[in-house]
Amino acid sequence: MIDGIRFKVCGLTSLVDAEFADRCGADYLGFNFYPQSPRCISLAQYKAMAPRLPDRRKVAVSVEPAIEELTAMRGAGFDYFQIHFRLETPAETLAEWSRLVGKKHLWLAPKLPPESDVSMAALAVAKFIMLDTFHAEGFGGSGRVGDWEKFARLQSAHTKNFWILAGGLNPENIGDAIRRSGARFVDVNSGVESAPGIKDEAKLKAFVVALHRAAGDRR
Repeated sequence: MIDGIRFKVCGLTSLVDAEFADRCGADYLGFNFYPQSPRCISLAQYKAMAPRLPDRRKVAVSVEPAIEELTAMRGAGFDYFQIHFRLETPAETLAEWSRLVGKKHLWLAPKLPPESDVSMAALAVAKFIMLDTFHAEGFGGSGRVGDWEKFARLQSAHTKNFWILAGGLNPENIGDAIRRSGARFVDVNSGVESAPGIKDEAKLKAFVVALHRAAGDRR
């Protein structure tokens, strides 16, 4: 945690990068199991790394997983489960994910067009809601920034949920993002990479410095 702001480094693909994220103070380490992502690793790869990973909370990232897939991720010992999904996903499916992993361990990340808000069904079954940048052709990882004012509005309106800001965050814009969104939890991925799935140590250090500065400015 940086001065009251939690942060997660997502899209980790190696033990080296996970260890560096730990040294930089990341609260959460994210591992992507979506096959279409350039940062995807297999569950077997994760299990091979797991015994040597830093003692940080681990997040399994997936897109609309089948119950069997989510069960396998739960069995791998993850602390939290970040699930991206389309708005037309039935409310019963969201509730089933929540029953399987627990409301307090579920991070829901709706694919949210600009004109839409997070559904009440999603708010009811997950403690954590991630607001990522919408782009029609995929689920996150685009490097594009999102609507920070919309994040601020939703966070203020739904205080029983814990809101996570994602999408295009990097050392250059994190200060502006914190000021405009009021986020207390941020997720960084492509903005601290030299290539998809390869974290850049200098960029991650710069991100942490900028996050510390932004947190100090907000006090």
